[in-house]
Amino acid sequence: MTRIAIFAAASVLSLGGAAHAAGGDLATQPIELEALQVGTGDNGFGMEPNEYRMQTGQSYRLTIQAVGWHECNWEAPSFFKNTWLRKIEAGNMEIKVAQLNELEMDSDGEAELFFVPIRPGTYQFGCRGLEDRGMTGSFIVE
Repeated sequence: MTRIAIFAAASVLSLGGAAHAAGGDLATQPIELEALQVGTGDNGFGMEPNEYRMQTGQSYRLTIQAVGWHECNWEAPSFFKNTWLRKIEAGNMEIKVAQLNELEMDSDGEAELFFVPIRPGTYQFGCRGLEDRGMTGSFIVE
């Protein structure tokens, strides 16, 4: 009986510690990721960087900058289905939405995304229809 009581107490203590570590406001103090530049290179079909590594439960801020001359419908559908999107900032506006389908970029400009990944996995992003030209990348969430 003593072993069971000790095991139960240790389990409760470890769960309490885990709950404490995960507590707090997940939306505060986002980690700023390196800006994603869409339309780089001599031909305007580059995207840099093309890989991001993140942790579930951590708040992030990603700036997406259109720097090329090609139109891009940037999307990451699987990623945003597995992410809590807090807000999007573009121009002088703050946009609060539950889901993001795509960002359409016709010319130079930028948008900032504030989000928390909630499910591990590897998720693709890119410009719809231009993936074969190199306008693609991945979010790796651990």
